[in-house]
Amino acid sequence: MDLIYKQWPWYIAGPIIGLSVPLLLLMGNKKLGISSTLRHICAACVPASIPLFTYDWKKEIWSFYFVGGILIGGFIGGVLMNDGTVELMPREYFNWGELITMRGFIMMIIGGFMVGFGTRYARGCTSGHGILGLSALQWPSLVAIMCFFLGGILFSNFVVPYLL
Repeated sequence: MDLIYKQWPWYIAGPIIGLSVPLLLLMGNKKLGISSTLRHICAACVPASIPLFTYDWKKEIWSFYFVGGILIGGFIGGVLMNDGTVELMPREYFNWGELITMRGFIMMIIGGFMVGFGTRYARGCTSGHGILGLSALQWPSLVAIMCFFLGGILFSNFVVPYLL
């Protein structure tokens, strides 16, 4: 039972995630991706005839279950199985009271919008490009991953110190 409560090392969790890509492709010809599920949700909920959302989203219904499982698993692991010794996020920066401050607004709302916009602009999230795109040897995914890392390094060294 101790195995469930502790964090798994990268050399165990990484191969499990990495092997899920060919497993999904072999079992159902499905591509592992999370950000595309937001598009499917919008296509299901937005009745307008926006060209981006006019497709048969019901063929991708499995991704709703996949994301739902991730959310439920995250809740179980982060809330129900957390004994209080592991803090996932610093509470002084990530809480509801911080949201109404200028720093909190910039970090959570504007940062969230930028991540969402960047995900759509790059046609996939960091995980999708890094796991699926690189495993499929896609050149645009390699370029996207290099840009993600460069942007992360620059932002964390030159912007985050002024926000914190």
